[in-house]
Amino acid sequence: MNSPALQRGTFLFLLAVVTIAFGWILFPFFGAVMWGLALAILFTPIYRRLLKKMGGRRNLAAITTLLMAMVVVIIPLVAVSLSLVEEVSLLSQKIRSGDISFSSYFQQVVNAIPKWALSLLDRFGLGNVEGLIKQVSQAAARGSQAIATHAVAIGQNTFEFLISFGIMLYLLFFLLRDGAELSKTIRASLPLAKPHTHYLLNKFTTVIRATIKGNVAVAAAQGLIGGVTFSLMGLQGSLLWGALMAFLSLLPAVGAALIWGPVAIYFLAVGATAKALGLIFVGVFVIGLVDNILRPLLVGKDTQMPDYVVLMSTIGGIALFGINGFVIGPVIAALFMAAWDLFASSNEADDNAPPPLS
Repeated sequence: MNSPALQRGTFLFLLAVVTIAFGWILFPFFGAVMWGLALAILFTPIYRRLLKKMGGRRNLAAITTLLMAMVVVIIPLVAVSLSLVEEVSLLSQKIRSGDISFSSYFQQVVNAIPKWALSLLDRFGLGNVEGLIKQVSQAAARGSQAIATHAVAIGQNTFEFLISFGIMLYLLFFLLRDGAELSKTIRASLPLAKPHTHYLLNKFTTVIRATIKGNVAVAAAQGLIGGVTFSLMGLQGSLLWGALMAFLSLLPAVGAALIWGPVAIYFLAVGATAKALGLIFVGVFVIGLVDNILRPLLVGKDTQMPDYVVLMSTIGGIALFGINGFVIGPVIAALFMAAWDLFASSNEADDNAPPPLS
């Protein structure tokens, strides 16, 4: 009964159970763990350079790299987030008080539509203007309520955020310091051929590094350009609209246009032709150029994935995992393609192998 096969089967079952249990324990801090790992992968090259300059003192090099990560990434992001929460609350109050009325903006756009276009909309059953305005008003009311609710929730979850933030920094320090040894342990533990393990882990780190650098660079550039443009044109809540453009820019090609496009249409409707043409120029030739140049260079080139795969995996990842999905989605897609490439190449090698001698 106590055969080697039974012992190995029992051990593998125990290994699976404790692995799932450990993942279950870490799940409440999934975001902190994921971003700690992602930042460690991103800043490991800097850590290695500092390690050489500091004579191999790992603790000092890890602390210095951690401080650099905080100055370059974490502190600016927290500052922008706090400013964004304040602006969202102010904008929500103006929407509820009626100082900002999306329904009136929509009414101005409708009033500028020619009669022949309204007749054409009637033929397709889209001419119920009053109903559309009512829906826009209701949507704006629900949106302002949701914004206010989320702003309050952010304030209430400050303690939880601080815990997750502390865990991320703590984990980042040890991943920087002990990342090389941990990587060797994982490579030795995975029940795969060594070349396959090496290839998949390298693909994992490459995709995370390229996705974060590429998407964050594109999002920051598009959000900054869009926010500054809105501010120069006198639009309220320019920081919020810039942040929304940055977030939507995670969707290649069309993301930021979902914000500046309707605003350009509104400017055309109210006769502000110069502003409309200026915004269209900036949106198409500046924001669009950033997307078309930076994203393929920083994301597609390193991940070696087609644009449509990047788009679908990003959208699917965000739908399933929230904001963390813009990293998780492309990583899963890249590992999927890499695993199938290895499988296809191994089958091809087996087919081309000489037959055994009889």
